[in-house]
Amino acid sequence: MTENNTEYNNFRIAVPAKFEEVYTHVYFAENKTGESMNKTLLPSYQTILIFSFGATPWLLSKENSRIPVDKYLVIGPVKQAFEYTLPPGAEILTVNFKHDAFYRFFRHASIPEHVPMNPAAQLEEDCFSILWHQLSKISDVNGKVNHILTFCEPYLAYRNKIAGQLASFGERSLDRIKSIAQENKQTERNTQLNHKKHFGYSAKEHNRFTRFLEAVNLIQTLASGNAKVDWFEIVAECGYYDQSQLIKDFKHYINLSPTNYLKFQQDICNPIT
Repeated sequence: MTENNTEYNNFRIAVPAKFEEVYTHVYFAENKTGESMNKTLLPSYQTILIFSFGATPWLLSKENSRIPVDKYLVIGPVKQAFEYTLPPGAEILTVNFKHDAFYRFFRHASIPEHVPMNPAAQLEEDCFSILWHQLSKISDVNGKVNHILTFCEPYLAYRNKIAGQLASFGERSLDRIKSIAQENKQTERNTQLNHKKHFGYSAKEHNRFTRFLEAVNLIQTLASGNAKVDWFEIVAECGYYDQSQLIKDFKHYINLSPTNYLKFQQDICNPIT
């Protein structure tokens, strides 16, 4: 979702081609209104690094406790929707890691969900604190993004061969795990473990999420064209057994029924589209 006005601004920033294997995009939002802005972020199965400037925003955990974003934190892979609040004067810049990129930087693929992690502890001591202070002196958003990319590049490790094959596998009619296992003369179990190790989630988890995301994007497309949503069409197009399975996935990922998602989608940010 993208909104642009004189008081609340948020937009996506594409990364240069050389970084497209590592990041999907960078997201910027600022609240210049006199009221707090409450948003819901859809799951993305990506790990995100959030930099905060100005007033302190916060996330709402599964246990309904507030997690402040003090300068920076890492969260993910984001497997379920969560709420966040931007108070007046808040400004955030969010880096979205792609596929196995988080593992390539930090040597592990996941952290406790909805729990902040200090990324500096995984690299050189206090390096991200230094980066935050450098970013805080750059007023231009694109300048901040370029500085982040330049800063992070030396820490990026070479990609594991199997992880690269898993990330780039595009033949939807074939079983990704089985195909890559055969290609590398490995067991399917070993390939599954490689997937979990480098991505932070199983291939089965991601297949379910991809189906849900297709449903979300189809609903958004129909809604944007003012077309009436035919739920049976959604079920058929996205490969669900029936409408109850569709509802179950929406409840699982965003704790809303498909009908309520359609009603409130303007307040929900989709990090993928």
